[in-house]
Amino acid sequence: MINVGELRRGIAIEIDGQIYSVLEYQHIKMGRGGAQVRLKLRNLRTGAIFDRTFPASEKFVRIRLERHPVQFLYHDGDLYHFMDQETYEERIVPREVLGDAIYYLKDGMQLELNYYGDEPIGVELPTSVELRVAQTDPGVRGDTAAGGTKPATTETGLVVQVPLFVNIGDVIRIDTRDGSYIERV
Repeated sequence: MINVGELRRGIAIEIDGQIYSVLEYQHIKMGRGGAQVRLKLRNLRTGAIFDRTFPASEKFVRIRLERHPVQFLYHDGDLYHFMDQETYEERIVPREVLGDAIYYLKDGMQLELNYYGDEPIGVELPTSVELRVAQTDPGVRGDTAAGGTKPATTETGLVVQVPLFVNIGDVIRIDTRDGSYIERV
């Protein structure tokens, strides 16, 4: 069991038979009432994100996720194939488990696959990835007084807002936490 004071970002807990990852943690002390804790949680099975408030005396069941270093090999329809870096076994994960992480996966990419028991839960992506721009409209100089943006589709199908100077074939760095453009590489 883990009490409220030990909660931190990234800790996995179990509530009502479901497993969640803590995204944000906020301790709230009201004037006369008891303290409360507001948590932003992500359901590790469905990927749903929501806020929930608990009394400060609440205790949670802490769960252990196993992390396996893997290399992304390829995808075949809705099945994604990874190679375990320790045992060299092929691990197959359905698209539903990976969620939006599929837009950041490139062949040969090194990452970690999370397991809860024998059930794959998801992947831990690096903070940023480099992807090639597959399609974007040409940016015309003088379109805006300040820096403007335009949509660009990457090689993996991810659509990102990029500055006007980015062209087809450019490699750009993207933040995997929020899917935003960082820089041209």
